[in-house]
Parts: sequence; structure tokens; C-alpha cells
Amino acid sequence: MSNFSDAIPEIQWYVIHTFTGYENKVKNSLEKIIENRNLGDEIVDVRIPVEIQTDGEKETEAKLLPSYVFVKMLMNDANWHVVRNITGVTGFVGPGSKPVPLSDEEVARMGIEVSTITLQYQVGDYVKIIDGPLANYSGTVQSISEDKKNVTVLVSMFGRNTPVDLKSNEVERAN
Repeated sequence: MSNFSDAIPEIQWYVIHTFTGYENKVKNSLEKIIENRNLGDEIVDVRIPVEIQTDGEKETEAKLLPSYVFVKMLMNDANWHVVRNITGVTGFVGPGSKPVPLSDEEVARMGIEVSTITLQYQVGDYVKIIDGPLANYSGTVQSISEDKKNVTVLVSMFGRNTPVDLKSNEVERAN
């Protein structure tokens, strides 16, 4: 048994390793236990990473990481036992029996949790670049990517407008 009493009580994403083909069974069992034991405020989400593939007519789901299930939970002894004792679970990902939470960067990169980005500017607005090698340059927003993570800004350099691709957090609306 692991002792998590010294851990900071924070809800984070963890990775569960399962027997091959047991991902859906583990997810369904865990969701039933959460409902039956009223653990919804401690084990808040369970996901199987999938990719939807389309061949023009039919959509199919393919597991991105077979034998793995992601769970967003408060790690403590009781919750560790609940998850660990589900049929098909071989353990948490981490050294020994100590689960390691995913970092925010890992969660974002894997697309486990999609965050909504709200920008304070739109196409046509005059903006200032606040980070990177072009910091303190200004320009006009030419385009914004669909996911709002990247923007193209027309910056006047060497007497001509030059499109510059930037991350959305490297730009702010100019006053």
C-alpha cells in the first residue's frame, strides 16, 4: 500500500495501465464505482484516448494508446485502492506503486483536456508583439488559426510589410 497523506491534495490527471482490450471495461467499471460511492468530486473524469478515422463513408475510433486509461482524480489511499482494485487494471504509471501525475504540458500535448482560448484581438486589429525576437514590434493581425493558438501579424520591417507567424500568447492588443 502507498501512503499519499504527504501529497498535496490536488486533482490531477494520472495514467492507468490495463490488460490489453480491457480499456472500455475499466472505464465503465470505474464510472459505476464513482456513481455508486459518490466519488464524483474526487474522481472527476475517466478517458480513453482515441482518434476518429474517416474513410469517406464510415467513422471508426482507434485507440491512440492501447492498454492505457486516463483518470483525473484526487490521489489518496482510498482512491488509489478504488482504481487499483478494478478488474483489468495492472497499476498506475509511475515508479513502483507511486503514481506520477501528468504535467500540464503533457495534458495539452495529448489533447486530453481541451482548453478554450479567448483572445483580446481579432483579424484587422493593431497589436504589439510582447515576446520572442520581435518583441516590441507592432503590426496588424492578418489571420488567426482555428484553434486560436497561432496568429499571423503583418509587421513593417525594412520598409515592407512582412507576415510573421507567432503564438497567440506572444501578442497583445495595442492601446
